[in-house]
Amino acid sequence: MPWIYLVIAGVLEVVWAYTMKQSQGFTRVIPSVITIITMVASFALLSLSMKSLPLGTAYTIWTGIGAVGAFTVGIVLLGETVSIMRIGAAVLIVSGLLLMKLSSPG
Repeated sequence: MPWIYLVIAGVLEVVWAYTMKQSQGFTRVIPSVITIITMVASFALLSLSMKSLPLGTAYTIWTGIGAVGAFTVGIVLLGETVSIMRIGAAVLIVSGLLLMKLSSPG
């Protein structure tokens, strides 16, 4: 169950990062509210996962999902630049996440 909490927390991190961008500095109400709600939920689920997962593993996986997810959302929804170097960086992050998962108990 902690891994499920952790993955959901990571996905919610992507949601709050995207809606924070859409809030335009917290000047738009609906995206701002979604940002705050998903941020709190993400932190709560991260906290639950940390009851049984090591801090380094949980935090690394959470931020990695957020980083690669935000990178993907930026390209797909916001039209951000795609380059070999950026894709390579994302592949390295995912590789690190897989290694972290494989080397962790639980």
